[in-house]
Amino acid sequence: MFRRAMLLSLVATILSGCVTERTGADYSAMSQKIGSPKAGQSRIVVIREKGYAGIADGGWDVRLDGTPMRSLKTGTFVYADRPAGRHELTATMEMFTGTSQYGIMAESGRTYFILAKPSDKATKLNAMSASAGIAGLVVAAAITSNNSNQGPLDFFPLDDAAARDAISDIRIAD
Repeated sequence: MFRRAMLLSLVATILSGCVTERTGADYSAMSQKIGSPKAGQSRIVVIREKGYAGIADGGWDVRLDGTPMRSLKTGTFVYADRPAGRHELTATMEMFTGTSQYGIMAESGRTYFILAKPSDKATKLNAMSASAGIAGLVVAAAITSNNSNQGPLDFFPLDDAAARDAISDIRIAD
């Protein structure tokens, strides 16, 4: 009986760690509250889609012009208003040697929506290490050594229609 209770408790703990429903404001509510970017400014919004985050969703380290944004967790978005001009998104990850980079030439008054996803290299490293341990990690590192993006994330610009669809059911990062 005790073993069964412990097993059920363990399963409940694991499953509760998988819940990725966020409670922050959605994009529509947030943009109504703060309004459009001020004169001479643009808004850069980085989106991470909903999905399975694993047992722990520590979030991704995304920076805009070297300044950390909030931790980008599954099913959230982060944003920053910046002066019009050239800006750079970067992403790093613990235990990952490369840095992802994405340049944006921002125009005054515009909002730019960028979807962040694990890079091909990160996806292969995670899959191979999960299935074959350290040996798999070594093989995946060799296979992906020539990838154009050596960082953990890929950034994809979204047009307005795709952005509205992608951001409709996610929340601002805590």
